[in-house]
Amino acid sequence: MTGTETPVSATPAYTSAELPPPTSGHILLTNRVLVRISGPGTDKFLQGQLSQNLDDIKTGTSLRAAGATPKGRAYCLTRLVRDGNDILMDLPSELADPVMAHLRKYMMLFRGTSMTAQTEGQIIGLLGNEAASSIAGGELLSLALPGDTLTLDSGFLIRTENTTEGLPRFELWQPSAGDLKLDHIPQKTLADWQASEIAAGVPMLSTATSESYVPQMLNWQHLGGVHFKKGCYTGQEVIARMHFLGQLKKSLFRFSVAGGNSPPTPGTSVKAGERSVGEVVNSVGFDDGSCELLAVIRHDAANGELSTDGQPGALLEQRPLPYTVTEREGGAPKDT
Repeated sequence: MTGTETPVSATPAYTSAELPPPTSGHILLTNRVLVRISGPGTDKFLQGQLSQNLDDIKTGTSLRAAGATPKGRAYCLTRLVRDGNDILMDLPSELADPVMAHLRKYMMLFRGTSMTAQTEGQIIGLLGNEAASSIAGGELLSLALPGDTLTLDSGFLIRTENTTEGLPRFELWQPSAGDLKLDHIPQKTLADWQASEIAAGVPMLSTATSESYVPQMLNWQHLGGVHFKKGCYTGQEVIARMHFLGQLKKSLFRFSVAGGNSPPTPGTSVKAGERSVGEVVNSVGFDDGSCELLAVIRHDAANGELSTDGQPGALLEQRPLPYTVTEREGGAPKDT
């Protein structure tokens, strides 16, 4: 199935997420776009642009990756899925057009290779095992770890990271959208999925945060998105140097804010008193007026009193993540 060159729609607005969070549900992820890379130069092209080793993208395994500028700043956080000889990747709707335009500058070197948005495709987020088993049946047992992938008639079913609270989560990638029998699974909102992403410590870039951070500042290595032993790619020198020399001074934290405050927008400054010590990457509001957020914060300030710019009285409460960020806890960096 081929895509077209029509512009990708803007990211839809979020409503409030449910609290307590739903434990079963399906969500059409209209804030993300599937992109197909095809042609004889597909793997070599992506190998030179992304932080993941393309040799590891095989049937049954999908891995995260980042695209970075020569200065090592991430403009793209994505996942890669093998579809025959092609590669599928996902992009935020609001960044899809500029990211594709940027990558095509390098693709010109690979004759016969193309990149197209799958405008007839879709991604469905699935909360809980019940939703996923309604699609995969008994084969769901084979999806034990994040990145494990099933190829089904309905698309690619991917196990993604559990929330910190242990809720299993999945994504169904459909390059060509088809009918699914999910009537018995409650339909939830994009905000509910965003809340689960924050609870799983999975960031998404936006116009406000693109090219702001080295991938490790977004904990991308702890989500399997950086292969430190692959060959050269754009931004690799900066990313590798930060890793091997232990220079990571700030990273992604999860916080909650009590009720009565609107969720801060991406790029909002996080302050310790009058001093800026980080920025909001993603946030979501709940139906009780509280909110949660992911923010990149300086390690030496993360345990102090923090608030977002414009809301000095609303203190951030640090929440756990489902993975350990060894660089800020005195451990050795994790090689992928």
